[in-house]
This record gives sequence, C-alpha cells and structure tokens, in this order.
Amino acid sequence: MPSIDPVDHPSFDRFVAIIAALRAPDGCPWDREQTHASIAHNMIEEAYEAVDAIERGDTAHVREELGDVLLQVVLQSQIAADSDEFDIDDVCAEVSEKMVRRHPHVFGEAQAANASEVLDLWDRVKLAERSAASTGSAGEYGESGADGASAQEGASALPASEGSVMSVSFQSSLEGLLDGVPTSFPALMQAQKISRKAASAGFEWDSLDDVWDKVREEIGELREAYAAAPKAGNGKVDANAAYETARADIQEAAVAAVEEELGDVLFSLVNVGRRMGVDAESALRATCGKFRRRWAYMESAAQVDGRSVEELAAEEREALWEEAKKNC
Repeated sequence: MPSIDPVDHPSFDRFVAIIAALRAPDGCPWDREQTHASIAHNMIEEAYEAVDAIERGDTAHVREELGDVLLQVVLQSQIAADSDEFDIDDVCAEVSEKMVRRHPHVFGEAQAANASEVLDLWDRVKLAERSAASTGSAGEYGESGADGASAQEGASALPASEGSVMSVSFQSSLEGLLDGVPTSFPALMQAQKISRKAASAGFEWDSLDDVWDKVREEIGELREAYAAAPKAGNGKVDANAAYETARADIQEAAVAAVEEELGDVLFSLVNVGRRMGVDAESALRATCGKFRRRWAYMESAAQVDGRSVEELAAEEREALWEEAKKNC
C-alpha cells in the first residue's frame, strides 16, 4: 500500500491563518460580514474560471485560479469554524477518509485492472455507502484508519463478482440516488450526473445502438410537437400566436410540449456521449470555443473592408464562414 504519511505544508497553514485573521474581530469588515450563502456564488464563478484556465493551457493562470478556488474552500470553512460547525481540518479529514473508502483497490484488497473498472468500483462503493446510511449502519462506512481497514471492510460488504471489480445488488428500497446531484449544476452537467447514476443502478440501455434509436425517437417526437404548436410568423413557438383553438391553456401546453421534447433530445444525446466515453460538457464547451474563434475570424476579415459581419451580404458571410472553418 502506498505511504500516506502526512507532509508539512507551511504555505497552506499560513493561508488558513490569514483567512482566520481576516475573520477575527479586528480583521476585515467585509470578510467578517460574509456568510455561507453570501459568497456561495463565488465558488461557482471561481471554479469556472479555473476550468477556463485549464482548457487554455495557461499554467500561471491555472495556479492563480486554483488559489482562488482554495480561497473559497478555506473561507467557507472559517465561517463554519466561527459558528462552531466545523473547520478546515474536519473538511480535510472527511475527504481523506472518503478517498480511502473509495479506493479499496489501493488501500484494501479489492482489484481494479484499469480506469474504467476504477470508476465502476467507485460508484459501487458510493451506493453501498448510501445503502449503509439508509439502514443506519453508518459505522461500516465510518472513519477508516491509515491502513485502510475500514475501507476494505466496507468494500467486503459488496458481493464479489466473477471479474476483478466487485458488484452490488441494487435494492429498490434505496432512496435519494439522485439527491447528490445539485440542482444548481448547469443542466448539461446535471444530465450527465443523473444518467450516470441511473446507469450505475442498472437503469441502462443494452447497447449504444439502442441509445441512438432513442435519439431518433425523441427527435421525431420533437418534430411532431413543433408541428402541432402555435407559432409566430418567424416560426418560433408562441402561445399567443393565432391558433386553431382560442384556449390559452391548450396553447401554452402545446408550447411547453416543444420545450419538453427538446429537453428529451438533449438528454438522449448526453447518454450517447456517456456511452461513447465523451464528456458532453467538455464537448459543448469545445464547440463553443470553436465557434467563437471562427466568428472572430469573420469579424477580423470584415473589418479589413471597414464593415461588420452584419453588413455583409448572405453569400459573403457564407464564404467567410467556410474560410474560417479552414483556418480555425
């Protein structure tokens, strides 16, 4: 088993002390006024900025943004400590024990031959933890020592499969499987998390072809819903547009059906990505970045003639777009 002896981190300790000083009675008025809720949005913003820096490959900026993310973690922990809820040591201790429990193939005797099997094992241990918590047997998944004994005991509670990764019989009595997916997540991220969790519980298509069939089915239902919905002159669904019925509730329901079916199409495509091993969030971000680069190329090309993209004729825009596709 790899050594997990603690290593001194003086810079981290100093940082924690700085945040505590800012929250002290003679510290910073702004920091003293903050609550968990008042700065919650900062956590999301800083995380996205860190992801942006990572995807741009800007190492110096990555270091800076990770520091900003760490600031949010330590500040939230200090706010909790000031209210006698928990402190940063509690946070580190809990996540440390979680990592030991979730890696019985490292700190115990379970086997995982590759990254895919590690992810399967991770999900199965999580489900076993949830099952233990729901039956009041949290002790089995309580704190584990450095030797990983408790993690292995918990893992042993899972029935072993014939392969190298343990499997678990999923009980219909398990509740709250999706409760761990924050509703504050972007919708695409929620869809990925939800579908992955459902699949880990056995709610899964037999093959990728079946998922493609589902996509085609949902696209057909979307087209049908759109055809039946009231639309304005520009083709956009509009509950207030002239329609075959004057009943507002029916028109609103028809418009809502289009939105629902579009959501079903997107959710199905997320599952295509999941079955392919492609992260839909990353894929869409990459496409957005590609579109931005191509649009910037078009703007620069148009500016050479002293015009904006909006001022170009349709055929000029199309030609520039094709040129941008070759260069960006």
